[in-house]
Amino acid sequence: MEKLELYVPRLIQKKEKFAPGHRACVGCGEALAIRQTFKALGNNIIVVNATGCAEIFTGQLPVSSWEVAWIHTLFENTAAVASGVEAAYKVLRRKGSPLPANTKIIAIGGDGGTSDIGLQALSGAMERGHDFTYICFDNEAYMNTGIQRSSSTPFGAMTTTSPVGKKSIGKFSWKKNMPEIAVAHNIPYVATATHSYPFDLMAKVKKATEMPGPAYVHVLSVCPTGWRSANDTIIRQGRLAVETGVFPLFEVVNGEYKITVDVPKLRPVKDYLKIQGRFRHLSDENIAKIQARVELEYQKLLEKANHGGQKTKRSS
Repeated sequence: MEKLELYVPRLIQKKEKFAPGHRACVGCGEALAIRQTFKALGNNIIVVNATGCAEIFTGQLPVSSWEVAWIHTLFENTAAVASGVEAAYKVLRRKGSPLPANTKIIAIGGDGGTSDIGLQALSGAMERGHDFTYICFDNEAYMNTGIQRSSSTPFGAMTTTSPVGKKSIGKFSWKKNMPEIAVAHNIPYVATATHSYPFDLMAKVKKATEMPGPAYVHVLSVCPTGWRSANDTIIRQGRLAVETGVFPLFEVVNGEYKITVDVPKLRPVKDYLKIQGRFRHLSDENIAKIQARVELEYQKLLEKANHGGQKTKRSS
């Protein structure tokens, strides 16, 4: 297994591009993930930010938490705007404009703006081969507008639009596998990451921006408010997501899978679920169903990594 984190520390910039004083909730995993992400990047970047939590708590006029060029756009067209910026930049450079070379275009959005409302624009941008990096900060619901379910909300989770009742256990469908949708577009680079493994996250972001063509990084960002959990446990929750196999960390480089944080033996999913109030209503039968699904999906991932030549232990 490649130790991505070994070469990251020397790449981390001390200067912050994500200024303190934003309006995120206490213990916000997304704010931490954004900070880590932009510590791995240089200053020669343009950020296109979808409507969502990150846009709201960082860009309320007349102040901003961004120390780089930053564009706010709508839920549905973040990838389209990033595509336009990338295309325009190429044209201007070709016509002799004194713009700096190798400017990186970074598009960011939440799970709603990525896997739901913005999926059409993102799919088109990946299919056309635009040279930009899209980063999804996934807190698994529409948290900014009142904790409504998204297609990225896990099975069984309670939200304001997937309430628990006599005939409902919360969200009735499984979480959309957005990283695999990105892989299906045959783009050069796809990866998963979380703020609980910061060096892994920063290495993947750096690698994504250095790959020519479209790249996609899916970052699990713990939301204590929406997940109904203690705001001092976001690192623990992110690590439990990985250790239980709920959110495995891997990358796909030109179709080749590699697990970047191996888990020799998965912990029971109940260790992850029990510290989140959004799952407190689940029965043992419900949890067993989730456990079986997690093991199945993790085994599929192991097989994909093994086919690529990686020696990975069976982890269920």
